Amino acid sequence: MAFERLVRKLTKENLWLYVISVLRSKPLYGYAVKKAISEKFHFNPSTITVYAVIYKMVREGLIEKFSEGETTYYRVTDKGFMLFEKARKFIRDMEKSIFE
Repeated sequence: MAFERLVRKLTKENLWLYVISVLRSKPLYGYAVKKAISEKFHFNPSTITVYAVIYKMVREGLIEKFSEGETTYYRVTDKGFMLFEKARKFIRDMEKSIFE
C-alpha cells in the first residue's frame, strides 16, 4: 500500500512534470503528449487526465497552446521551464537526503 501510494504521488498526481518533460524538446498536440508519456515513462495516464492537466497548465501559464492549421499544439513557457527546474532541484535534494 505505501509503495502504491508513492507511485501514484510521483506519477498521476504530479503529471505536470511529465508533460513538461516531453514538451521540452518540441511542441506536441494533446494526444501525442499522452503517447510520449506512456512511451518514455512506462505508465499510461488516462486521456481525460492528461487533457485536464494540460488545460490547468495552460491556465497557470506553464505551457501555452498555439495552432497550426486545425491542430492545437502545446509548448513550455519560460515560467514552465523555471518551475520544472525548481522541481528538479527539489526532487534531487530530497532523493539525496533520503537515500544517502
